[in-house]
Amino acid sequence: MFLDYAEINVKAGDGGAGASSMRRESMTPRGGPDGGDGGRGADVILRADGQLTTLLDYRYRQQYKAESGQKGAGANCTGRSGEPLVLRVPPGTVIRDVETEELLGELLEDGEEIVIARGGKGGWGNARFATATNQAPRRADPGEPGDARRIALELKLIADVGLVGEPNAGKSTLLSSVSAATPKVADYPFTTLTPNLGVVQLSGNRSFVIADIPGIIEGAHEGKGLGHQFLRHIERTRTLALMIPGDALEPQAEYDKLRSELREYSEELAQKAHCVVFTKADLLPPDWPEPRVDAPDAWGQFSISSVAQKGLDPFLEALWTQAAAALAAERGDEEVEPWRP
Repeated sequence: MFLDYAEINVKAGDGGAGASSMRRESMTPRGGPDGGDGGRGADVILRADGQLTTLLDYRYRQQYKAESGQKGAGANCTGRSGEPLVLRVPPGTVIRDVETEELLGELLEDGEEIVIARGGKGGWGNARFATATNQAPRRADPGEPGDARRIALELKLIADVGLVGEPNAGKSTLLSSVSAATPKVADYPFTTLTPNLGVVQLSGNRSFVIADIPGIIEGAHEGKGLGHQFLRHIERTRTLALMIPGDALEPQAEYDKLRSELREYSEELAQKAHCVVFTKADLLPPDWPEPRVDAPDAWGQFSISSVAQKGLDPFLEALWTQAAAALAAERGDEEVEPWRP
């Protein structure tokens, strides 16, 4: 089961209390204070794990508490500190504080970590308070409490290309044709209920990742249909492919509708580079002209058939070139020319 949003409560460990102790040893009068400090409370850490693809683990358990530090003891013994509590999440997870809506961070790469709740410091034992004028202090401090907060985990899939279109636009068919992914394919709407990822392999050891997003319908930004639940996943993509069936009665209207939904959801998403892809070209008569729409912001328009393997090679080459250029720009590497029609 795919789960891309969860809220959990986390509590870091409390610091251990310091000890109030006086040295008691045979033949040693006036031993003085020897109370040790308390141990430090454990942190709560989030770690990206490349083996995970969903937040399902956090659906059934919402309370997580790290180990507290142990109390100090006599003979200047410091209490044991707590072991950090590590919670594993998929790469691409964004973490926010539910109460303040503060962005705490995001984990993008496997092994990356972030401390989301810090453990409390251990309290001082009475040995710390000995002075020339107070040589037998009885004071020992309690440990500090650890941080506690409710956090929201939001997964945004990381892909180079995001496939966007209405239900039955051919997104899943394309993904299954060009990658080893096996999304559900059928001739009825909303076949895809969760996003799917596929890796496209090209010659020369080149590859890129495609994300198939469930169908977007009019009003998706307001919560209608299924696509609105997963629009967040295409925010991380480097380019979008807006897919329109080649036999659509009004392709221009479908294109405008998709652009409108993206804009209503996020202006930043609407500014993302995109191309227009007309699918199901095998259903058109041989002498039928290739469909086109008025899309001045699109970097290209393509006509393909995933079933007949028509037009896929130049389309995939264009996607790779565009994604590679975007990646080079992000890293500040030597500039790569984007695809030109």
